[in-house]
Parts: sequence; structure tokens; C-alpha cells
Amino acid sequence: MNLLFINFIQYFFDILYTILTVYMWIIIIKALLSWVNPDPYNPIVRFINDITEPVLNKARLILPIGNTIAFDLSPVIVIVIIWMIITLLKFAEFNYILPFIMTS
Repeated sequence: MNLLFINFIQYFFDILYTILTVYMWIIIIKALLSWVNPDPYNPIVRFINDITEPVLNKARLILPIGNTIAFDLSPVIVIVIIWMIITLLKFAEFNYILPFIMTS
């Protein structure tokens, strides 16, 4: 039973890491697409815009400089936040959750 629970926790964290990593790459693709001015009616471009714009808009609200610079820093901020979340999840998994489960 204990081994089954440990495997469940590890798979759960692996799924979280994968989702966050894929979302980070989608944001990178969105930033690269903004340089080439793609067709806004392309279904892939619309999908990328639909899943990234809500998060990027929230990051734009946080930015203190707003529209005073020529380029958008919101993808960089979101990528750094995702990277920090992944790092904190890995730290919590290996230092707190798994040792607690193994000693129980």
C-alpha cells in the first residue's frame, strides 16, 4: 500500500511537471510567433493565443512599466514564474512529501 501511494505521488508530480513544461514551451512559441506576424485565423495560432493570453494579460497588469518600452516582458515573467513553481514542487516532493511517506 505504501509503495502504491509513493508511485501515485511521483506520477502526480510528473504530470504537473509535464503540464507546466508544455505550457512554458507554448508561451515561448507565442513569443516567437509575435515576431513573424502569423495569420490570426490559423487554428494553431488561435489555439496558442486562446490558452496564453489570459495568463499573459495578468502578467501585463503586474508589470510596473506598462507600455513604456517597445517589447513585451510578460512572457519572460510567466516563464520565470513557471520555472519557480517547478523548482518549488521538486523541492517539496523530494524534501518533504516523499520522506514523510516513506517513514510512515
